[in-house]
Amino acid sequence: MSKELVIIYWKATVGCTNGSTCPDVDAWEWVYNGYPVYILIIIVLGITFNVFVLMVFCLHKKACTVAEIYLSNLAAADLLLVSCLPFWAVNIFNGFNWPFGLFLCKVVNLGIKMNASCSVYFLVLVSIDRYVALVHTMSLGRMRGPKYAKLGCLLIIWIAGILLSFPALLFRSVEYFPDLGIYACYVAYPHQGWRLRYNMTVNIVGFLIPVPIVSFCSYHMTKKLRKYSRNSVERKAEYLVLVVLAVFILCWLPYQILIFLDTLYYYNIISGCTWVHVLDISNQLTTYLGYSNSSLNPFLYVIVGKHFKRRAREVCRLVLCRKQQRRKSGQSSANLSSTKQSESTRV
Repeated sequence: MSKELVIIYWKATVGCTNGSTCPDVDAWEWVYNGYPVYILIIIVLGITFNVFVLMVFCLHKKACTVAEIYLSNLAAADLLLVSCLPFWAVNIFNGFNWPFGLFLCKVVNLGIKMNASCSVYFLVLVSIDRYVALVHTMSLGRMRGPKYAKLGCLLIIWIAGILLSFPALLFRSVEYFPDLGIYACYVAYPHQGWRLRYNMTVNIVGFLIPVPIVSFCSYHMTKKLRKYSRNSVERKAEYLVLVVLAVFILCWLPYQILIFLDTLYYYNIISGCTWVHVLDISNQLTTYLGYSNSSLNPFLYVIVGKHFKRRAREVCRLVLCRKQQRRKSGQSSANLSSTKQSESTRV
């Protein structure tokens, strides 16, 4: 992989470039060769299991609880991300030659950025809901209605996610690089100040605001859960929420640290070729570690969420019963038509 492709990939994923001649060309071969396979695994697992999660929540006879409304929206956000990743897998496999045009360059990256913005705040809503359910059941319990949950997801989280991801629509561009003979989809900021704004938005809106809220709710939930028995329904439900929150933070925390280090590099607080190598290589590792969270959440529902497993079994039984009924109705209609034909031949 050439040095120019390294810089293009850095600009395409993070939206900035160090503008240095430091990057080691040989160290980037694994990105070019290994990433499409890794992305393909995330795509297959993410699409399959997030569709399954949405089917369980949508096809079940009972209405979804408030927490399940938030978790189903989280699954929808994860499905949006993994549905956009095939375009990037093709782009990397194609030598960063973007074959899908300007419209998809903007829309695909809008969907990817929306996942990070929406997912963390769906988890914030889940943690607040469980906190209210356990700690302030009597005083704030009326606010935990499904209508409020649906309106909160639609009017607040999804719209806010679009607005926070709007720079992807404004600054994503497809440009021809004659030296490389490729059309690259990358971020073309008007000036470097937008790079700083992006970093600060990611760190503040994506981490410094939601994580203290989640930590506060989680602390009081765990404190309250000590009063419940191990096999209680409340304890099992809160345990699932806490595990999902912990895995999300573990997957996205390295990316947040990377963005903070890039801001320090912007102000020349850290400098030198060593930091250039660290930022460039760490960008690839942390970005797709965060993306892998979209394929891990369904496994957490199945492994940890006993209530979800019960719902999944009931939905599977419902689907199997419907198939059996269709087969029986098809056989009965076939038998009826055969008897009618035999009677007509007798006459």
